[in-house]
Amino acid sequence: MNRRVLIVSPHFAPINAPDGQRVRMSLRYFREFGWEPVVLAVDANYVEATVDPLLLESIPTDVPVHRCRALPVRWTRWLGIGTLGLRAWPFLRQAGDRLLREQRFDLVYFSTTQWITLTLGPRWRRLHGVPFIVDLQDPWVSDYYDRPGAPRPPGGWKYRFAQWQAKRLEAPTFRAAAGFVSVSPVYLENLRTRYAWFATRPAAVVPFGADEEDLAIARRSVAEPAFTRAPGKLHVLYVGAVGPIMRPALELLFAGVRTLQTTAPTLAMRLRLHFIGTNYAPGRRAVAYVQHLANSTGMGSLVEEIPTRIGYFHALKTMLEADALLLLGSDDSGYSPSKIAATGLARRPTLALIPGGGALEKTLETAAFAVLARYSPSWEVETVSDFFTNLAAGRVATADMSDRVFADCYSARARTREQCAIFDRAVRTGHGSTRGQGQRGGPRSH
Repeated sequence: MNRRVLIVSPHFAPINAPDGQRVRMSLRYFREFGWEPVVLAVDANYVEATVDPLLLESIPTDVPVHRCRALPVRWTRWLGIGTLGLRAWPFLRQAGDRLLREQRFDLVYFSTTQWITLTLGPRWRRLHGVPFIVDLQDPWVSDYYDRPGAPRPPGGWKYRFAQWQAKRLEAPTFRAAAGFVSVSPVYLENLRTRYAWFATRPAAVVPFGADEEDLAIARRSVAEPAFTRAPGKLHVLYVGAVGPIMRPALELLFAGVRTLQTTAPTLAMRLRLHFIGTNYAPGRRAVAYVQHLANSTGMGSLVEEIPTRIGYFHALKTMLEADALLLLGSDDSGYSPSKIAATGLARRPTLALIPGGGALEKTLETAAFAVLARYSPSWEVETVSDFFTNLAAGRVATADMSDRVFADCYSARARTREQCAIFDRAVRTGHGSTRGQGQRGGPRSH
């Protein structure tokens, strides 16, 4: 008989948000590895994010999905509160209490960057005797903007309040956790340094996977690519959020193109660099960061930016239509793009502009599908210009990720197997479980 896991994923399908994709892609594989999933999410009507109805096609119909309300953002925005986690916290608490009281669960799995919801873990452990696991898709406490030379933090007082809150809530919340999954080894290393007890918890690095079925859904979609193809042009695409932490990657890209303008001006004129879905802000509030930087460096005529987010499957279909793809690194050493596996699966020539010596470099070297151009410790401008020269000449610019490597290491199925291994260890070791200690006057029965 499979164990049962309650998965807390506020940004769940049909919401198109990065922190909901791991759960969505894993659902069809949990049972294969001994776990029966149940999802607790927030109703899409209460979420400010792009909705992609096609995401629902990839959800197994026999997986229960429970949805709760949240305070409407039109009520809370006048207080300066738009964060989904804060707006949904009391409703997630109520729904989780009911599910854990009425049904048997062996584990709770928080897979979200809505950090405040993690504080429900200790509550449910205490009241219902069920251990919980945390999925670290980003760091909760971050010192990035405190480092010398770092850009000004976004959000003003909201960011400062979020970090003040994080520094007070992370330790008691994480100490009660039974285990951890992380997209980056850096996040785990930081926690081991910060907390002596962390070494006693099961933890594993599990980057995002990708699924062939997602590409099949994208190909069946009637949506047109998000860019317009022009005859004779080379369309190079990046899909995803962009911010100041990626500025060095963009500057390296533009430096490589400037070299082409000198050495191969005709080729440089053929390039069209498309950046799509670069800002999380909805609609007209989205800001075109890349276009502004391109204009300031003389690259504006080659760049087209659509800052508004597009649907997940629309993004995949657009990737399949591009002549080449870009991956942008960050000057945050722990950064691990959620789109690595999907980019490899698209099997398009790929240029990754990244810092040298970090976790991202090791990941991409192992995956072996992208050309790596590093912007530290030195700028590999020639690698960038050579990539576009090879692309124009029709030469293979990358090595395809083999089917075997993808299936064994980067598929959603392989990543789900790794998640479930941590689930098993957490339940087996009993970290965080209060079963047998009594609940409401007596032991929890199953």
